[in-house]
Amino acid sequence: MVKGNSLFVALSFLLAVSTSASVSAEQFDYADVFQLEYAASAQVSKDKKSVIYVRRSMDIMSDSMRSSIWQVDLNGKNHRPLLSGKSSYHSPRISPDGTRLAYVSAFDGSSQLYVRWLDTGQTARVTNLQYSPSSIAWSPDGKTIAFSMFTPAPSKSLFTEMPAQPKGANWAGTATYIDDAYYRSDSGGYNPSGFSHIYLVPALGGTPRKISSGNFHHGGSISWSRDQKSIYISANRNDNWQLTPFQADLYAIDVISKEISVVIESEDPEFSPIISPDGKYLAFVTIEDNKKASQNAFLKVMKLSDKTVKSYVKKLDRNIEDIQWRDDSQGLYFTFDDHGQKQLGFVGLNGELTKMKVLLGGQSLGRPYTSGEYTQVGDGRIVYTVANPNRPADLAVINTKAESTMLTRLNEDLMAHKSMAKVRDLTVISSVDKRAIEAWVALPAGFDPEKKYPLILEIHGGPHAAYGPNFSAEVQLMAAKGYVVIWANPRGSTSYGAEFANLIDKKYPSEDYNDLMDVVDGIIEEGYIDENQLFVTGGSGGGTLTAWIIGKTDRFKAAVVAKPVINWMSLALTSDAYIYFAQYWVPGMPWEFPEHLWKHSPLSLVGNVKTPTMLLTGENDYRTPMSETEQYYQALKLMDVDTALVKIKKSGHGIANKPSNLIQKVGNIIAWFEKYQQQPKAVPGR
Repeated sequence: MVKGNSLFVALSFLLAVSTSASVSAEQFDYADVFQLEYAASAQVSKDKKSVIYVRRSMDIMSDSMRSSIWQVDLNGKNHRPLLSGKSSYHSPRISPDGTRLAYVSAFDGSSQLYVRWLDTGQTARVTNLQYSPSSIAWSPDGKTIAFSMFTPAPSKSLFTEMPAQPKGANWAGTATYIDDAYYRSDSGGYNPSGFSHIYLVPALGGTPRKISSGNFHHGGSISWSRDQKSIYISANRNDNWQLTPFQADLYAIDVISKEISVVIESEDPEFSPIISPDGKYLAFVTIEDNKKASQNAFLKVMKLSDKTVKSYVKKLDRNIEDIQWRDDSQGLYFTFDDHGQKQLGFVGLNGELTKMKVLLGGQSLGRPYTSGEYTQVGDGRIVYTVANPNRPADLAVINTKAESTMLTRLNEDLMAHKSMAKVRDLTVISSVDKRAIEAWVALPAGFDPEKKYPLILEIHGGPHAAYGPNFSAEVQLMAAKGYVVIWANPRGSTSYGAEFANLIDKKYPSEDYNDLMDVVDGIIEEGYIDENQLFVTGGSGGGTLTAWIIGKTDRFKAAVVAKPVINWMSLALTSDAYIYFAQYWVPGMPWEFPEHLWKHSPLSLVGNVKTPTMLLTGENDYRTPMSETEQYYQALKLMDVDTALVKIKKSGHGIANKPSNLIQKVGNIIAWFEKYQQQPKAVPGR
């Protein structure tokens, strides 16, 4: 069943040799989460000598992520801050002539657009906005900056005969009238009345001018035409836009007349328009919408002179993102997930595809999801965030000879003296259909293959997402407490092709359960796992699978079900994404398929559950609402199963968005498992 045992034997020998050193080293602990940093949003200077990037760090006082803007030479020297302090600075964009830097900050109390002259450090506040700007884009001549911003609309109400409130009276307040299909969003709560629109503002400051119109959202990337007469965007401007969440077309907006014209219109969505440096081509990503839960985006390029369109990298069978033109306009870079890691690719206009030897990662601090960013230098070199299972994202630059140079080492002060968990791969063969199922294992510091360890199976969400050998604070904390941790990409995961991802389409959970059990069996075969000390947890889709697992087997000593789907019928009509779920995740309207939804609901198996189970969900979660968690909690109580409910404060679906919540999440998981430990960890075994 298991492949790669020779690698394990070699690794075990190395670990055994280094055990005495690693045991005495300091362990990664909860307080260290507040010290984590990572790099993002790199921009290469015009002279190709340095890179400006966002340095993201945890703020222990505000319990949030703080962003500052730093600069480092492309030889790794002269690392220095440009904008740093109590406020956050983000979204840096270097002007076309390389002399100025646009960025967003709430330095003066509200999020505004600023411009900094790079030679002198002089800074001008460009806007006085009511809401935060996003999608910053310089015009080619550097005189104008385009951005997207939420624009409020009048509140709706039908009732107009409310009696006047007497002076000094304390009434309940005005009722909220809602008639939108898209009316609330995870973490944000009930949506305010209004739409995102495109604005232009002089780069020297002035009054922003709105150039988009209509009751539609206009967000995402903004790309200027080379003649500066138009900007290109993607938007859903259809009358039924609220009921077509996956639809979007490409539009050009005349910056003078504000006329909006269709560039590409089809039944399939088009996103991320970007004009080539020579102004001759418009590249974008698209999806052939087949109503599958997982669909791969591919690249298209329109020749503007004759409107002909050509498709690229469709046969790659991977979802592509973050497209960027090469400086000579003869091809595009892009990222794609492959076997649990984000990689960089390039395709020429002649269709020739190159998979580059660049692995990106490090920007998912909580769990080991794929992540990462890059930017091109313009001479064949690429600046990217480095993939490292033991460190969050640093910046490196790779040249045309595939030689890489580290530019930052943001966490060495924290981690260089700590003994971090070693991560290795494991592949098992599925008992369902003999497919290869990939997994990764974190071994505690001082790992001794002659001892027995408790095991935590940690399951990813999505379910159409991918784990890999990527940094994870949660995994490192679990391993530091003496657990072997294993995570996998069962069927349904992305990065293995559309067919593999859609093996669970409209039937989730199903045989993904078998794949995960095969992974557990595979690591047990290696001889260092205590079979009486197996634990399981996962969040979102992983929480759903955790609840499914304990309804199928009693082999796990305890479980933590985080932010799950428990009942597909109730989820389909309470989630903020209910419109999407009704069209892509279930066979049809939920009331038309009650038996199907119940068949795949973990609640249908609750009568089998004997495993002590903790439920853990953000109190402001609208993606998998608290009502899902409470249904399961109450059912387990009725079954007299030992259970507890943990509500994470000020958290939506993304619990790790606040460092204290990330700590509380993994801390509660470990504490629950410790409650059911029956013997000391790592006792002599074979």
